[in-house]
Amino acid sequence: MNLSVLLAERAAAGKPVRIGLIGGGKVGCQFLAQARHTPGMHVVAVADTDPERGPTALALAKWPPAKAVARSLADALETGGTWVASDPMALFERPGLDVVIEATSKARNGVIHGLAAIDSGINLIMVNLAADALAGPLLAEKARAKGLVYSLGYGDQPALICELVDWARTCGFEVATAGRGARWRPGYQNTTPDTVWRHWGITPDRARALDMSPRTFTAFIDGTRAAQELASVANATGLSAPAAGLSIPPCGAHDLARILKPSWDGGYMDNMGQVEAVSSLERDGRTVAGDLRWGVFVTFRAPAEYASLNFAEYGIATDDGGDYAARWRPHHFVGMELGVSVASVGLYGSATGSPRSFKADVVAVAKTDLKAGAELDGAGGSTVWGKLAPARDSLQQGWLPIGLTDGVPLARPVTAGQVLTWADVHLAPDDPLVAVRREMEAAAKA
Repeated sequence: MNLSVLLAERAAAGKPVRIGLIGGGKVGCQFLAQARHTPGMHVVAVADTDPERGPTALALAKWPPAKAVARSLADALETGGTWVASDPMALFERPGLDVVIEATSKARNGVIHGLAAIDSGINLIMVNLAADALAGPLLAEKARAKGLVYSLGYGDQPALICELVDWARTCGFEVATAGRGARWRPGYQNTTPDTVWRHWGITPDRARALDMSPRTFTAFIDGTRAAQELASVANATGLSAPAAGLSIPPCGAHDLARILKPSWDGGYMDNMGQVEAVSSLERDGRTVAGDLRWGVFVTFRAPAEYASLNFAEYGIATDDGGDYAARWRPHHFVGMELGVSVASVGLYGSATGSPRSFKADVVAVAKTDLKAGAELDGAGGSTVWGKLAPARDSLQQGWLPIGLTDGVPLARPVTAGQVLTWADVHLAPDDPLVAVRREMEAAAKA
């Protein structure tokens, strides 16, 4: 409740939170646009392997040109300016940063940069949910072992869902379901970058004009992104993943408490304490009334009967019997809210959501029949989509995480709808990303 006050005090004392940003894409640009107006934050460095993205992000954020002329990390720390780098690993060459934000999109980049930050003794905010879904529990444990913070990024949906779950539990409520909205219908899991815009509701020309990535939005439409985000939530909160994966039923905010509760209590879910997404589209394509396409939610019940009787008195949305209630947020601000994580980590040493166990995984499913030797193209591509699965099932069956499917050749043919296994692909045995994942799996099995 006092983050802005404490940031102002840090600014007045000349001791701002010192930040390194990796990734000059949309989220990074959104953060920069707000950070320049936030006393107590010093963006020391912006790094992106594309040498044009860092300067472009700063320009879009209207960063004062005189502040972006630092010649090195040391220079930026000394002068209060900002260094623009083309090598993210350069941020770890000397001490001085309090927090690193990893805001790239590839799992490989996120894991490599995350390990480097932890090895360098720097707190880490992992906006890269592909990396968190692949190896977040291991990275978070490594950070805690060194007295560091590994945090999800506030403003993105997983951290906001974790906040709702934490609120419910702190109030003494029992969580039934927590999740997010999505634009999804059966069949969307076969979407490719060539077909994505017809499902998103815009033309390819409009998408190009807005610099929208076909791969990014394919991952949104085919369910991969929802799976990654809810795996992050499950791993951070201990909620379980549905055994059959996400169903993504159509549901408006007014129906959350009625639908997102266990089937044995008249709802849609298998059990209490699960994650799920709800669709903003009816199965026939109509828009759901009161949809949560951009939002997050939690449904819960009160163990105390007296509390349940108070739900209606205060206008809280409940199921027909008044036993289950819902709370939701219809929107999220993505990178524009990321400063909440920076302040929480930098001032309090407290994460805005962090993996505590390996509860859920995102496994690769073939979008079409594929021949031996075919090269997989990863999340948001034409060959596979990501399905949420309980981690125990993934480990027992040897299912292949989608975070390891970018540029990987098939060892044998697979059919459409088949969940891929480690044995189905040729993975380089010396790949550090494979080694990190195997380390996490070994720890989970121990």
